[in-house]
Amino acid sequence: MTHPLKLAILMMAALLPSQALLPQIPTPRSGENTEASTPLAPVAYVYVAGTKTAGVNQIYAYAAASTGKLTSVSGSPFPGSVVSMAVTAKRLFGADVNGKEIDSFSIESDGALKQIESINVQKYNGYECGGPGPLFLDHTGATLYDLDFDGNICANNTYQSFRVEKPTGELNYLGSGGSDPWFDVPLSFTGNNIYAYGAACLGDLYWVIYGFERHSDGMLTEANISGPTPTAKGGDFYCPYLTAADPTNHVAITFQAVDGETFIQDGLPQIATYTASEENGNLTTKSTRENMPETEVVNVTDIKMSPSGKLLAVAGTGGLQIFHWKGADPVTHYTGLLTTDQVDQSFWDNDNHLYAISQAAGKLHVFTITATGAKEASGSPYTIKNPQNLIVQTHP
Repeated sequence: MTHPLKLAILMMAALLPSQALLPQIPTPRSGENTEASTPLAPVAYVYVAGTKTAGVNQIYAYAAASTGKLTSVSGSPFPGSVVSMAVTAKRLFGADVNGKEIDSFSIESDGALKQIESINVQKYNGYECGGPGPLFLDHTGATLYDLDFDGNICANNTYQSFRVEKPTGELNYLGSGGSDPWFDVPLSFTGNNIYAYGAACLGDLYWVIYGFERHSDGMLTEANISGPTPTAKGGDFYCPYLTAADPTNHVAITFQAVDGETFIQDGLPQIATYTASEENGNLTTKSTRENMPETEVVNVTDIKMSPSGKLLAVAGTGGLQIFHWKGADPVTHYTGLLTTDQVDQSFWDNDNHLYAISQAAGKLHVFTITATGAKEASGSPYTIKNPQNLIVQTHP
């Protein structure tokens, strides 16, 4: 005779479905994402100022996935007539096309933009001339700077400094630093966030390497720095153009050899490396004509250092190329031309992606670049009418 307790257990088992009919829930592997249906947060937001009909009057916004694939942010493109941009975690700043104002936009949690303020910065020049050009920030995002063309006595260029107030993002004018027609490019800060450098070559005739010091309140003032140039071959001289600093105290500068008699470019541009003194900002270099690598981009338009400080992107009329960066040691080749489109500007994020715009081709390229390879991301390039300026909000 079956025991009553055993009989009850058998009867309950008969009422339950067979184990074979139950849904099988796999055990997650170590490190596996168990919420695959939940979209991953973007690794960056990418903003491109482009043309709608006449003039630069809208901003395209994209969310970048970890693969480098871009998805248009809801509501994009957004109204915004800007020609240069800088971005913090919560604000996008743009130099307005009217040549007088800096516009401020809030960045929503999904990357959407909303204009919240416009400040007339021309009024700080004391004359009704001059206006904001390229915008850039210090490493902390506490201070916004603009290269103000003709901002001093309607003739010389200067750099304006603005404190970014927290938490509002409002701009508070600090003053203008330096005054010189040679000031022609945005500056690049070294790792200590104190010294920033620029290099300009005007008409392949005149050149200058210059530096600025950032003070505790964020104000920039011109620094009396020295920056020797390498010796060109007999009869030539080197013209420097643009700077890109690494996370420590080294600076990349491109050089173009120019014939001293005809003032015609002689050969392809080369890349030099400099070390910045943390005491006075002076630049020294071990670069020579023999150890500076040539770049195939023909005429340099932009250079950008990767966040790791190990790769350098060089853009130009002939395309885009990547080099290995080794601090004070000579730069070495890494890739050939990633594209033969003219590239006007590039920008890195913190996840091994490099974004690049071509105004002539009307394209936005995205490349995935690591120490072991470089390739164009899926979906790239993207078509944008007359892209003028590029900025990337990187995520930690």
